[in-house]
Amino acid sequence: MPVILGTDGFRYQVVDDWAKLPPGYEFNADVAAVGVDRNDNVYAFNRGKHPMCVFDRDGNFLRSWGEDIFVRPHGVHMGPDDTIWLTDDGDHTVRQCTLDGKVLSTIGIPGKPAPYMSGEPFHRCTHTALSPQADYLYISDGYGNSRVHKYTPDGRRVMSWGEPGTDPGQFNIAHNICCDPDGWVYVADRENHRVQVFDGNGKYQTQWINMHRPSGLFMESGTKTPRFFIGEIGPDMAVNIDLPNCGPRVSIYTHKGELLARLGHAHAGLNPGQFVSPHGIAVDGHGDIYVGEVSFTNWGRRVRARGEPLPPGLRSLQKLIKLD
Repeated sequence: MPVILGTDGFRYQVVDDWAKLPPGYEFNADVAAVGVDRNDNVYAFNRGKHPMCVFDRDGNFLRSWGEDIFVRPHGVHMGPDDTIWLTDDGDHTVRQCTLDGKVLSTIGIPGKPAPYMSGEPFHRCTHTALSPQADYLYISDGYGNSRVHKYTPDGRRVMSWGEPGTDPGQFNIAHNICCDPDGWVYVADRENHRVQVFDGNGKYQTQWINMHRPSGLFMESGTKTPRFFIGEIGPDMAVNIDLPNCGPRVSIYTHKGELLARLGHAHAGLNPGQFVSPHGIAVDGHGDIYVGEVSFTNWGRRVRARGEPLPPGLRSLQKLIKLD
Protein backbone atom coordinates (compact mmCIF):
# COMPACT_ATOMS: atom_id res chain seq x y z
CA MET A 1 0.00 0.00 0.00
CA PRO A 2 1.41 3.45 -0.91
CA VAL A 3 2.65 5.60 1.95
CA ILE A 4 0.98 9.02 1.98
CA LEU A 5 2.26 11.99 3.99
CA GLY A 6 0.42 15.21 4.79
CA THR A 7 -3.20 16.37 4.75
CA ASP A 8 -5.43 19.27 3.67
CA GLY A 9 -4.06 20.07 0.23
CA PHE A 10 -0.51 18.97 1.01
CA ARG A 11 -0.61 15.23 0.35
CA TYR A 12 2.43 13.41 -1.02
CA GLN A 13 3.09 9.80 -1.97
CA VAL A 14 6.48 8.49 -0.87
CA VAL A 15 8.79 6.81 -3.41
CA ASP A 16 11.94 5.94 -1.48
CA ASP A 17 13.44 3.65 -4.18
CA TRP A 18 12.98 6.22 -6.93
CA ALA A 19 16.63 6.59 -8.02
CA LYS A 20 17.61 3.77 -10.41
CA LEU A 21 21.35 3.60 -9.93
CA PRO A 22 23.41 1.18 -12.05
CA PRO A 23 25.69 -1.35 -10.33
CA GLY A 24 28.73 0.34 -8.84
CA TYR A 25 27.01 3.71 -8.60
CA GLU A 26 25.06 3.10 -5.41
CA PHE A 27 25.28 6.12 -3.14
CA ASN A 28 26.30 4.21 0.02
CA ALA A 29 26.79 7.69 1.42
CA ASP A 30 25.00 10.89 2.33
CA VAL A 31 23.10 12.84 -0.32
CA ALA A 32 23.88 16.30 0.99
CA ALA A 33 21.92 18.39 -1.52
CA VAL A 34 19.55 18.14 -4.46
CA GLY A 35 18.83 20.39 -7.43
CA VAL A 36 16.33 20.33 -10.30
CA ASP A 37 16.93 21.92 -13.71
CA ARG A 38 14.35 23.46 -16.06
CA ASN A 39 13.75 20.04 -17.66
CA ASP A 40 13.03 18.49 -14.25
CA ASN A 41 16.23 16.49 -14.28
CA VAL A 42 17.45 15.88 -10.74
CA TYR A 43 21.01 16.44 -9.48
CA ALA A 44 21.97 14.48 -6.36
CA PHE A 45 25.15 15.93 -4.82
CA ASN A 46 26.46 13.12 -2.66
CA ARG A 47 29.50 11.99 -0.68
CA GLY A 48 29.99 8.69 -2.49
CA LYS A 49 32.36 7.71 -5.30
CA HIS A 50 30.36 9.66 -7.90
CA PRO A 51 29.64 13.05 -6.31
CA MET A 52 27.06 14.27 -8.81
CA CYS A 53 24.48 11.77 -10.06
CA VAL A 54 21.88 13.04 -12.54
CA PHE A 55 18.46 11.48 -13.12
CA ASP A 56 15.36 12.22 -15.15
CA ARG A 57 12.15 12.78 -13.18
CA ASP A 58 11.30 9.07 -13.41
CA GLY A 59 14.54 8.18 -11.66
CA ASN A 60 16.41 6.90 -14.70
CA PHE A 61 20.15 7.46 -14.32
CA LEU A 62 21.54 9.86 -16.94
CA ARG A 63 25.16 10.52 -15.98
CA SER A 64 27.59 11.23 -13.17
CA TRP A 65 30.44 13.68 -12.75
CA GLY A 66 32.61 15.41 -10.16
CA GLU A 67 34.95 12.53 -9.42
CA ASP A 68 38.34 13.80 -8.17
CA ILE A 69 36.99 17.34 -7.78
CA PHE A 70 34.87 17.52 -4.64
CA VAL A 71 36.04 16.76 -1.11
CA ARG A 72 32.80 16.97 0.88
CA PRO A 73 29.69 17.94 -1.10
CA HIS A 74 27.29 20.19 0.77
CA GLY A 75 25.15 22.65 -1.21
CA VAL A 76 23.43 22.95 -4.61
CA HIS A 77 21.97 26.07 -6.20
CA MET A 78 20.57 26.00 -9.74
CA GLY A 79 21.38 29.14 -11.73
CA PRO A 80 18.98 30.67 -14.26
CA ASP A 81 21.57 30.24 -17.04
CA ASP A 82 21.71 26.43 -16.96
CA THR A 83 24.66 26.37 -14.61
CA ILE A 84 24.88 24.90 -11.13
CA TRP A 85 26.61 26.37 -8.06
CA LEU A 86 28.14 23.74 -5.77
CA THR A 87 29.41 24.35 -2.25
CA ASP A 88 32.11 22.07 -0.90
CA ASP A 89 32.56 22.53 2.83
CA GLY A 90 35.51 20.14 2.95
CA ASP A 91 37.37 22.11 0.28
CA HIS A 92 36.19 25.58 1.45
CA THR A 93 35.10 26.53 -2.07
CA VAL A 94 32.12 27.37 -4.25
CA ARG A 95 32.28 26.17 -7.86
CA GLN A 96 30.09 27.17 -10.77
CA CYS A 97 29.72 24.29 -13.21
CA THR A 98 27.88 23.45 -16.39
CA LEU A 99 25.15 20.85 -16.07
CA ASP A 100 27.50 18.21 -17.47
CA GLY A 101 30.24 19.00 -14.95
CA LYS A 102 32.66 21.46 -16.54
CA VAL A 103 34.01 23.80 -13.86
CA LEU A 104 33.53 27.41 -15.00
CA SER A 105 34.78 29.25 -11.93
CA THR A 106 35.92 28.71 -8.35
CA ILE A 107 35.45 31.09 -5.42
CA GLY A 108 37.76 30.40 -2.50
CA ILE A 109 41.15 28.73 -2.29
CA PRO A 110 40.83 24.94 -2.53
CA GLY A 111 41.97 23.25 0.65
CA LYS A 112 42.89 26.49 2.44
CA PRO A 113 40.32 27.63 5.00
CA ALA A 114 40.28 31.05 6.59
CA PRO A 115 40.99 30.99 10.35
CA TYR A 116 38.16 29.56 12.42
CA MET A 117 35.47 32.17 13.22
CA SER A 118 37.59 34.92 11.69
CA GLY A 119 34.72 36.16 9.55
CA GLU A 120 36.92 35.95 6.46
CA PRO A 121 35.84 33.68 3.59
CA PHE A 122 35.71 30.72 3.76
CA HIS A 123 35.83 28.21 6.59
CA ARG A 124 33.55 25.29 5.67
CA CYS A 125 31.05 27.26 3.61
CA THR A 126 27.65 25.61 3.24
CA HIS A 127 25.40 27.00 0.50
CA THR A 128 24.78 29.71 -2.12
CA ALA A 129 21.89 31.74 -3.55
CA LEU A 130 21.69 34.22 -6.42
CA SER A 131 19.79 37.51 -6.17
CA PRO A 132 16.68 37.96 -8.38
CA GLN A 133 18.66 39.60 -11.19
CA ALA A 134 21.55 37.14 -10.69
CA ASP A 135 23.86 40.11 -10.11
CA TYR A 136 24.89 39.02 -6.61
CA LEU A 137 25.73 35.69 -5.04
CA TYR A 138 25.11 35.10 -1.33
CA ILE A 139 27.23 32.46 0.38
CA SER A 140 26.50 31.05 3.84
CA ASP A 141 29.81 30.38 5.58
CA GLY A 142 28.42 28.21 8.25
CA TYR A 143 30.53 25.55 9.95
CA GLY A 144 33.78 27.36 10.67
CA ASN A 145 32.35 30.88 10.44
CA SER A 146 29.06 32.54 11.44
CA ARG A 147 28.80 34.68 8.39
CA VAL A 148 27.05 35.49 5.12
CA HIS A 149 29.13 36.88 2.26
CA LYS A 150 27.79 38.88 -0.67
CA TYR A 151 29.73 38.44 -3.91
CA THR A 152 29.42 39.34 -7.54
CA PRO A 153 29.13 36.15 -9.63
CA ASP A 154 32.64 36.72 -11.00
CA GLY A 155 34.08 36.31 -7.49
CA ARG A 156 34.43 39.85 -6.10
CA ARG A 157 33.37 40.17 -2.47
CA VAL A 158 31.03 43.11 -1.83
CA MET A 159 30.32 42.78 1.89
CA SER A 160 29.77 40.31 4.73
CA TRP A 161 27.59 40.19 7.82
CA GLY A 162 26.98 38.07 10.88
CA GLU A 163 28.85 36.83 13.94
CA PRO A 164 28.55 33.94 16.41
CA GLY A 165 25.63 34.12 18.82
CA THR A 166 21.90 33.87 19.33
CA ASP A 167 20.74 37.47 18.89
CA PRO A 168 19.15 38.80 15.69
CA GLY A 169 21.77 38.89 12.96
CA GLN A 170 23.99 36.38 14.74
CA PHE A 171 24.37 32.74 13.67
CA ASN A 172 24.99 29.33 15.13
CA ILE A 173 25.68 27.36 11.92
CA ALA A 174 24.40 29.32 8.94
CA HIS A 175 23.51 26.16 7.08
CA ASN A 176 21.51 27.17 4.03
CA ILE A 177 20.43 30.29 2.17
CA CYS A 178 18.01 31.49 -0.51
CA CYS A 179 16.82 34.78 -2.00
CA ASP A 180 13.21 35.74 -2.89
CA PRO A 181 11.91 37.82 -5.85
CA ASP A 182 12.12 41.01 -3.75
CA GLY A 183 15.78 40.40 -2.95
CA TRP A 184 15.30 39.40 0.68
CA VAL A 185 17.77 36.82 1.95
CA TYR A 186 16.68 33.83 4.07
CA VAL A 187 19.26 32.00 6.18
CA ALA A 188 18.67 28.65 7.88
CA ASP A 189 20.34 29.34 11.24
CA ARG A 190 20.41 25.69 12.17
CA GLU A 191 21.49 25.43 15.78
CA ASN A 192 19.45 28.50 16.73
CA HIS A 193 16.35 26.66 15.41
CA ARG A 194 15.25 29.46 13.14
CA VAL A 195 15.28 31.05 9.70
CA GLN A 196 16.47 34.66 9.74
CA VAL A 197 15.37 37.14 7.08
CA PHE A 198 17.52 40.05 5.85
CA ASP A 199 17.41 42.63 3.10
CA GLY A 200 19.97 42.31 0.32
CA ASN A 201 22.54 44.28 2.32
CA GLY A 202 22.31 42.21 5.48
CA LYS A 203 19.87 44.35 7.47
CA TYR A 204 17.87 42.12 9.81
CA GLN A 205 14.11 42.01 9.11
CA THR A 206 12.52 39.14 11.04
CA GLN A 207 12.88 35.49 12.01
CA TRP A 208 10.83 32.30 11.88
CA ILE A 209 11.17 30.10 14.94
CA ASN A 210 8.62 27.26 14.68
CA MET A 211 11.16 24.62 13.62
CA HIS A 212 13.90 22.32 14.90
CA ARG A 213 17.41 22.47 13.39
CA PRO A 214 16.49 23.67 9.87
CA SER A 215 18.99 22.35 7.34
CA GLY A 216 17.38 22.01 3.92
CA LEU A 217 15.91 25.25 2.55
CA PHE A 218 14.17 25.53 -0.82
CA MET A 219 12.05 28.36 -2.18
CA GLU A 220 9.65 27.66 -5.03
CA SER A 221 9.97 29.88 -8.11
CA GLY A 222 7.56 31.59 -10.48
CA THR A 223 5.53 33.53 -7.92
CA LYS A 224 5.86 36.77 -5.95
CA THR A 225 4.73 34.96 -2.80
CA PRO A 226 6.75 31.75 -2.89
CA ARG A 227 6.40 28.92 -0.42
CA PHE A 228 9.40 27.56 1.44
CA PHE A 229 10.24 23.89 1.99
CA ILE A 230 12.43 23.28 5.03
CA GLY A 231 14.15 20.06 6.02
CA GLU A 232 14.41 19.83 9.80
CA ILE A 233 16.98 17.28 10.86
CA GLY A 234 15.55 16.84 14.34
CA PRO A 235 17.10 15.93 17.71
CA ASP A 236 20.62 14.58 17.76
CA MET A 237 21.79 14.20 21.36
CA ALA A 238 21.67 10.93 23.26
CA VAL A 239 19.19 12.37 25.76
CA ASN A 240 16.68 13.58 23.15
CA ILE A 241 17.34 11.61 19.98
CA ASP A 242 13.97 9.84 20.28
CA LEU A 243 12.02 12.92 21.36
CA PRO A 244 8.75 12.94 19.39
CA ASN A 245 7.31 15.77 17.28
CA CYS A 246 10.57 17.66 16.69
CA GLY A 247 11.55 16.00 13.43
CA PRO A 248 13.25 14.85 11.35
CA ARG A 249 10.62 16.11 8.88
CA VAL A 250 9.90 18.35 5.92
CA SER A 251 7.84 21.46 6.69
CA ILE A 252 6.18 23.88 4.29
CA TYR A 253 5.82 27.60 5.10
CA THR A 254 4.43 30.71 3.45
CA HIS A 255 6.82 33.50 2.49
CA LYS A 256 5.88 35.14 5.80
CA GLY A 257 6.89 32.12 7.84
CA GLU A 258 3.38 30.77 8.48
CA LEU A 259 3.35 26.98 8.81
CA LEU A 260 1.27 25.22 6.14
CA ALA A 261 2.12 21.54 6.57
CA ARG A 262 4.51 19.05 8.11
CA LEU A 263 5.53 15.85 6.35
CA GLY A 264 6.99 12.92 8.26
CA HIS A 265 6.48 10.98 11.47
CA ALA A 266 6.99 11.68 15.14
CA HIS A 267 10.34 9.88 15.21
CA ALA A 268 13.30 9.22 12.95
CA GLY A 269 13.13 5.84 11.25
CA LEU A 270 13.98 3.67 8.28
CA ASN A 271 10.47 2.92 7.01
CA PRO A 272 9.12 4.69 3.90
CA GLY A 273 7.79 8.08 4.90
CA GLN A 274 10.11 8.35 7.87
CA PHE A 275 13.18 10.53 7.67
CA VAL A 276 16.62 10.26 9.22
CA SER A 277 18.04 13.69 8.41
CA PRO A 278 16.53 15.85 5.60
CA HIS A 279 19.60 17.89 4.69
CA GLY A 280 18.86 19.04 1.12
CA ILE A 281 15.55 19.71 -0.62
CA ALA A 282 14.41 20.56 -4.14
CA VAL A 283 10.97 20.79 -5.76
CA ASP A 284 10.36 20.19 -9.48
CA GLY A 285 7.91 21.80 -11.88
CA HIS A 286 5.21 19.28 -10.97
CA GLY A 287 5.43 20.09 -7.26
CA ASP A 288 7.20 16.83 -6.39
CA ILE A 289 9.73 17.05 -3.56
CA TYR A 290 13.19 15.44 -3.59
CA VAL A 291 14.75 14.95 -0.17
CA GLY A 292 18.46 14.30 0.23
CA GLU A 293 19.43 12.92 3.62
CA VAL A 294 22.70 12.64 5.52
CA SER A 295 21.48 9.27 6.72
CA PHE A 296 24.86 7.60 6.96
CA THR A 297 26.13 10.36 9.22
CA ASN A 298 23.10 10.71 11.46
CA TRP A 299 21.94 7.09 11.69
CA GLY A 300 25.57 6.19 12.23
CA ARG A 301 25.52 8.19 15.46
CA ARG A 302 22.60 6.10 16.66
CA VAL A 303 24.09 2.71 15.89
CA ARG A 304 27.54 3.59 17.22
CA ALA A 305 25.97 4.63 20.50
CA ARG A 306 24.22 1.26 20.66
CA GLY A 307 27.07 -0.84 19.31
CA GLU A 308 25.18 -1.83 16.17
CA PRO A 309 26.27 -1.93 12.51
CA LEU A 310 24.72 0.32 9.89
CA PRO A 311 21.65 -1.38 8.39
CA PRO A 312 22.06 -2.63 4.80
CA GLY A 313 20.49 -0.55 2.06
CA LEU A 314 20.31 2.62 4.12
CA ARG A 315 18.64 5.22 1.90
CA SER A 316 19.71 8.82 1.42
CA LEU A 317 17.31 10.07 -1.28
CA GLN A 318 13.50 10.01 -1.34
CA LYS A 319 10.91 11.41 -3.72
CA LEU A 320 7.55 12.71 -2.56
CA ILE A 321 4.99 12.88 -5.38
CA LYS A 322 2.44 15.67 -5.01
CA LEU A 323 -1.12 14.35 -5.01
CA ASP A 324 -3.26 17.47 -4.37
